[in-house]
Amino acid sequence: MNRVELETKLNEGRNWLLAKYALQNEDELRRPLTVSQHDPENHWNALDHLAHMALVERNFNDTVRRHFSGSANPVGFMIDGEGKPRTRDEIMADVHADTEKWQLAHHDKTFTEVVALTAAMRGATLQLISELSDEQLEEVLPTAPWADGTIGGVLGANADHGHMHWRWLKEAGLGDEVEDAT
Repeated sequence: MNRVELETKLNEGRNWLLAKYALQNEDELRRPLTVSQHDPENHWNALDHLAHMALVERNFNDTVRRHFSGSANPVGFMIDGEGKPRTRDEIMADVHADTEKWQLAHHDKTFTEVVALTAAMRGATLQLISELSDEQLEEVLPTAPWADGTIGGVLGANADHGHMHWRWLKEAGLGDEVEDAT
């Protein structure tokens, strides 16, 4: 994915997602919709899902920075301390625990605050992209399970992530007054 395609995908994906969220009223944004994958007693609302986008985007940026700093294991959670591949269950248990911490820390934020949180992370992503060459965007990120595994593909997956969560919210019953194109 070249630089223009990457930035277009990220900007269009964010604009699409924000437009969907902006159509929802406060009750819809705050209503418990999905069961936490870490603690079944905890339920996520639409704003929790939006705030989650910022966590993943931050983590992807950190992974890319570790890669370019020379880390032998930039993704981190795919390989254990002894250099052996971790099981999917081990990986997902850690991912869900980290996600839950983030969700609890940001659960009471307003829609405007969550939009600002995601804007800050998207700004950091665009800044990171501006620091990378076209060749660096095409580099493969070792063990990355996202997109095509290239730096550009991984960073572009942030747009796909928003579409995926919106689909889950719709399946959970979130109202939407505009016909979905996805």
